This record gives sequence, C-alpha cells and structure tokens, in this order.
Amino acid sequence: MFGFGTKNIGIDLGTANTIVYVDGKGIVLREPSVVAKNTKTGEIVSVGSEARDMIGRTPASIVAIRPMKDGVIADYDTTVAMMKYFIQKTLGRSNGKPYVMVCVPSGVTEVEKRAVIDATRVAGARDAYVIEEPFAAAIGAGLPVMDPTGSMVVDIGGGTTDVATISLGGIVSSRSIRMAGDKIDDSIIYHVRQKFNLLIGERTAEQLKIDCGSASLEAAEDLEGSTIRGRDLLSGLPKTVEISSVDVSEAIQEVVSEIISAIKETLEETSPEIASDVIDHGIVLTGGGALLKNLSEVIADETKVPVFIANEPLDCVAVGTGESLKSIDVMKKR
Repeated sequence: MFGFGTKNIGIDLGTANTIVYVDGKGIVLREPSVVAKNTKTGEIVSVGSEARDMIGRTPASIVAIRPMKDGVIADYDTTVAMMKYFIQKTLGRSNGKPYVMVCVPSGVTEVEKRAVIDATRVAGARDAYVIEEPFAAAIGAGLPVMDPTGSMVVDIGGGTTDVATISLGGIVSSRSIRMAGDKIDDSIIYHVRQKFNLLIGERTAEQLKIDCGSASLEAAEDLEGSTIRGRDLLSGLPKTVEISSVDVSEAIQEVVSEIISAIKETLEETSPEIASDVIDHGIVLTGGGALLKNLSEVIADETKVPVFIANEPLDCVAVGTGESLKSIDVMKKR
C-alpha cells in the first residue's frame, strides 16, 4: 500500500490498463482494467493483475470482466468497484478524499462523461473532473499545448484511437475511432480461426501482436514467426501451430488503414497555418498502439508528414492527466 496523504490524483482509466498519477509523486500504480467477480454472490474476487491472470481460466461461478469498453464505462457498478480499489490502494491509510482528474476519449458524449464523474465520486473522490485523452496525451508528451503553435497527437489505446490537432490550450480538430489495440487483437483471433481452424484467447492474440505484428507487410517478411497453442475447431482438441509474422500483419491491416484514415481526415479539417506547424513539428504517437512495429513509418509514408513516437508512450496520458491537476482551480470554475 502507498501512503501519500490526500494528494490530488490523475487517472488514465483505459480499456486495457489503468494508470494512476499522484501529484508530486508521479506514476504510482499501473494495473490491468480487469475485475474478477463471483456471479452467484456479486462479490468482487480480485482486481487488476490478479484478475487479469484469471481471464479464460475461471470456474463457472467466477467471471473475469473488463468493465471499460471502447474507452467508456460498459459496466457501471464494476467500474466503481475497480476505481475504489485503485484509489484506496493509491492513498493507503489516508482518510482524506482527493480531487481526481480522469481522462476520457475525445468523442464521448456528455452522458458518458457524467457517468465517469459520478463513478469517480462514488469510488471515493471529493470531486472529479474529466480531460480529453488526446489533450492529456499531448501534455504528457511534452508538446507546447498552450502556445499559438499547432501540434498533432495520435493516442492509440486499447479501446479507442484519438487523433487531435491542438493549439492555444484547446483541441482544434479531432477524431475518435473505436479501432485500437483491442480491435487488433480481435482481428488476429479472427484471422487465426479462419486460416488455421484454431481458437486462441485474448492473451495469445496480444502476445502475437507484440512479438510478430507489423503495420508494414514488407517489413513483416523480415520478422520471426511464433508458435501458438489453442483449440482445434475441427477436433476440439488442443493444437500447436506455427504462424508467420506476415500472417499476423495481414490480420491487422484493416485496423491500421482505419487509423491512417482518421489521421488524414483530421488533417483535412485543419487550417493551413496549423497544417504547416504539423509539417514542421511532426505527428506524435502515444499509447500502447504506438509500439506496433513500423507504424510510425507507415503513417509518415501515407501522410507525407514526419512521425515520432513519444518517450514512454504508455504513460503520456496518465502524466498529462496528472500534470493538468496543477490547473485544478481552473477546472473547478468550469
């Protein structure tokens, strides 16, 4: 347990992972957004890493669920339980209630924002505020968001990809699409099923994405393949299959194309002045999806704009959410 007193907290409440930032301490907690629940009693069995290890391995009475879907709350009560656990774990024995800043995808509705604020308050916050994900990502990546200079950020998370151009402390144009890490995993599962008659789980698909996935089919030819295990759909028995990197990369091309389309559409909506700044400074990639092999090169090739991966792309949103706590008095007046 961490004991930091009642400091303000920034939460990157992601579809795949939740990262908590404490004012003055930095990132203190990083856990999967997973909750294991007893279906008979409704009791929460475990949260975070322990619950993630249970996915696909639970008895009938226990279900391991991800209460966030596509960047928004899909299961309200379970999200509250998960946030309560993370806030308590962060604060340790402190009895005070913190102010909490939570990030949300740029395309969410007012109702979805309100659900996040309400859930955070019920989970133990004195008050809660939301910040849009691409704006938080830009702050965390060190972009000059308050300057009269255009910046472009692409945050590829688990549930959503958020694309935005930012200038003078606000989002100028943005896109939020539900094509991100989870969709890449689903595409790999579908492709393996169609091509090899093999059923694999989420964790196997995610590992394939990390080890063998490439945004470029040409570059995939130089990568090593992998051995995967799953259930043969014809015999119903366990089976081991060799899969090439080209196979994995073919599976994810549609998602990569959708992300590139969202970037192009956002650029098309941008004023000539900001477009000129973006050409000068480049597009910055953040989020776990930024780590997909050869993605920056493929985007640069398609948009003719330089593309950079932020330092610590997984942490940018959490750091930006935490940094925005310094302006919490401004948020209170909103």
